[in-house]
Amino acid sequence: MQNPHILIVEDEAVTRNTLKSIFEAEGYVVSEAIDGDEMHDILKAHKVSLVIMDINLPGKNGLLLARELRENNNIALMFLTGRDNEVDKILGLEIGADDYITKPFNPRELTIRARNLLNRIVNSGKQPEDKPQVEHYQFNGWTLEINSRSLVSPSDEPFKLPRSEFRAMLHFVENPGKILSRADLLMKMTGRELKPHDRTVDVTIRRIRKHFESHPETPEIIATIHGEGYRFCGQLEEA
Repeated sequence: MQNPHILIVEDEAVTRNTLKSIFEAEGYVVSEAIDGDEMHDILKAHKVSLVIMDINLPGKNGLLLARELRENNNIALMFLTGRDNEVDKILGLEIGADDYITKPFNPRELTIRARNLLNRIVNSGKQPEDKPQVEHYQFNGWTLEINSRSLVSPSDEPFKLPRSEFRAMLHFVENPGKILSRADLLMKMTGRELKPHDRTVDVTIRRIRKHFESHPETPEIIATIHGEGYRFCGQLEEA
C-alpha cells in the first residue's frame, strides 16, 4: 500500500524545504505548493491525505483556502503558522482544521501529530468484523448520516460536518448518556492527547451546538458537565 501523501502549502522556501525533508525522512510522499492555485492543481492530480498549510499566503490566505478545502472531508488539514494568537487559532478550528501548530515548531511533535491524524483517517473507515455497519443515527428529529458525514435537521436541512465535528458527534451517539471527558473527545477527534489550555474540544462543541440552535424547538442535545466534560442527552430512536 502506498504511503500517505502530504501536501505542504507554504510560500517561505526554507520552511517548505525543511518540512519536505522531515516528512520524506519519515517515509511519506510529499508535494509542495506556494499558494492556493498550486494547492488545487495538486489536489486534482493526486490523492492527498493531509494538507499542512500556513495562514499567511500570497493571494487567498490559509483561512479562506481552508473553507474551500473543507468541501472535501476526506482530506485532513493542519495549520502550521507563525500566527500564534488565540483568535487565529480558534478561527482556524472554527473553520474546520483538525490541528493547529505554531512556529517555531518541534519536528518530533509535528511528525507525531501528523501520524496520529493520518491514523485516524485510516481507522475511521474500519468497522470491527462483529459489529454491523450503521448507516445513520436518529434522535429528536435529527439524523446523523454516517456515509455523507452530515447532520440533517428535522426540516431536512443537511449540515456537512468537518472531520472533527463528525467524529465528536459519532462518539456522542455511540455513547448516549455517558459523560465524555475532553481528553477522550480530543483523542477521538484528532488522535492526540489533551494539553493544558487546549480549547479544541470546546470550540468543536460550540460549532456543533450552532447547528442545533438553528432549530430552537430542539431540546439540549449536548450538555456541559462542569469539571468533567460533555454528555449526549438526545433520545436515540431504534434503527
